[in-house]
Amino acid sequence: MARFGLISPPVPGHINPFLALARELQARGHEAVMFHMPDLEAKVRGEGVGFRAIGASDHPLGSLAESLEQLGRLKGLAALRFTVRAIQKTTEMICRDAPAAIKEQGIDMLLVDQTEPAGGTVAEHLGIPFVTMCNALAINREPQVPPAFSPWAYSEGVLARIRNRIGYAASDLLTKPVEGTLRQFREQWRLPRYSRVEQYFSPLAQISQIPPEFDFPRRRLPAAFHYAGPFRHPARVETAFPWERLNGRPLVYASLGTLQGANEAIFRCFGEACRDLDVQLVISHGNRLTHDEAGRLAEFALVVNYAPQLALLERARLTITHAGLNTVLDSLSCGVPMAAIPLTFEQPGIAERIRWTGTGKVVPLRGLTAARLRVTLKELLADDRYHERAATLAQAIRRSGGVERAASIIEQALRSRKPVLRDQ
Repeated sequence: MARFGLISPPVPGHINPFLALARELQARGHEAVMFHMPDLEAKVRGEGVGFRAIGASDHPLGSLAESLEQLGRLKGLAALRFTVRAIQKTTEMICRDAPAAIKEQGIDMLLVDQTEPAGGTVAEHLGIPFVTMCNALAINREPQVPPAFSPWAYSEGVLARIRNRIGYAASDLLTKPVEGTLRQFREQWRLPRYSRVEQYFSPLAQISQIPPEFDFPRRRLPAAFHYAGPFRHPARVETAFPWERLNGRPLVYASLGTLQGANEAIFRCFGEACRDLDVQLVISHGNRLTHDEAGRLAEFALVVNYAPQLALLERARLTITHAGLNTVLDSLSCGVPMAAIPLTFEQPGIAERIRWTGTGKVVPLRGLTAARLRVTLKELLADDRYHERAATLAQAIRRSGGVERAASIIEQALRSRKPVLRDQ
């Protein structure tokens, strides 16, 4: 039996895959402990996973909800800048408070989200092994692959490579405050100075929760990089849903995730687009709308705070999504094509992969109208090619191994303390 420590960003899109992985490791006889700010303790312990609070001095109870509320109102570059500032604060918290807590808990290995490089630095400082978990799009860089946050198409042309190089340089400039905080702690701990983002990733294993069929062509990934597919595990408590209100018409499921679900205007656009279609729209807003806002949408759709997403998608004909990775992977797991309206973060990059794989269509937020979305929905509902491509991705996901494969790779890395190679 081993004790695993989890280092994650404090947002549901990263926390939920980690909790699924933790439950799989616990089912194998291990223990798992997440290290984070106090606001996450109730959720993590509610999933039966261990928790050790850190950062209470600068992240008191209630502060996370306020931060996420502010973030949920932002889009585009403003949201990215806000996120970088939040990451810098989290980086400082992890480097300052996590080492003592990790030693206290007797952790054997850290599982570190790729977007929290502080976790790997702490592992180096403590002399314990770590595995990099790619709960978002992998940010390993290659000349022909655009930055994850960009809406750019994949291309091997010279101009595209120059564009990508400029994009990566902009990313480095944007995240310079985070790099500065890491450099300060690495110097304090007498660790080597890193000049490339890839140096912060684990040499033992890097595990992504997408299948390779959903990524752009890759040629330079390290030999210890693994595409495992979605990190999912049966939920401890089923989400309630009024199944009796489904009317038998083709189901269209709409979600803007747990951070951006407060946008009544976008949901109303979804409803107006579906009004004259022979479908039933179900909107899940993540408890982000007020009672009155949700009530105003009821003329268009069945509106719920939360939905049992996978169970609904098993019945769905189409998903309308902000292109958040977990909703996209759940849709693909069920063979459901998507209309993607990316808002911020890596959503433009995920949407471009939807376009690349032919599993849906992208409607830019700037050009979003009910009329334009209705045309897109009609095409997606009528053209079987989108459903066939989504079904092909569903087969690829079933072959990928998911959380079980990820856990096996982690166990092998812990046993051997050597890189776990793809061909093993």
